[in-house]
Amino acid sequence: MADMGAFRDAVIAWAAGGPGDPARELAARLSVRAAVLLEGPSDVAAVDALAASRGRDLAAEGVCVLPMGGAMSVGRFAGLLGPPGLGLSLTGLCDERERSYYVRGLERAGAAQQEFFVCAADLEDELIRALGVTRVEEVVRAEGDLRALQTFQNQPAQQGRTSQQQLRRFLGTKKGRKIHYGRVLVEALEPDRVPAPLDGLLTSL
Repeated sequence: MADMGAFRDAVIAWAAGGPGDPARELAARLSVRAAVLLEGPSDVAAVDALAASRGRDLAAEGVCVLPMGGAMSVGRFAGLLGPPGLGLSLTGLCDERERSYYVRGLERAGAAQQEFFVCAADLEDELIRALGVTRVEEVVRAEGDLRALQTFQNQPAQQGRTSQQQLRRFLGTKKGRKIHYGRVLVEALEPDRVPAPLDGLLTSL
């Protein structure tokens, strides 16, 4: 039976130059109403974790959460999924430094009115600030990565950086680590400490 994962895969293949009919057919069959455009899989993990913590099943609500493979792809995905394409409601997260890509990409796709939520640096930075360095280190310890973190922090290149900067860089030092911590850091949040961009995104859906 077709599911939202199949639709997501069809859209990614379409954006890469494949045929659009599979995505169109699945959108109709699954009653897809909205797409959440995110840069990568760690952002997807965070959004999915927050939705689960609030008892929401976004796929069942007709919402597709998908990674674009980078901010510069936003215009392509918006053109396929937004008003010029499938006519879905669009939202997502972007980093402040990449806001201009989103503005231009959405304008070119005729989707400038769609609402996106901006992280000051990136989502990992937002999560670390929301939790605080001590709580993040507790999570890292619970996940069995404390020794790896301490080794990383002792590297010459990390000297002079704040603990928050070190943690942010640490999350990207091993394949799959950002995805894993995208989920576990969200799960560690108190309900009233969810970063504003992430909370705004989910509330808007």
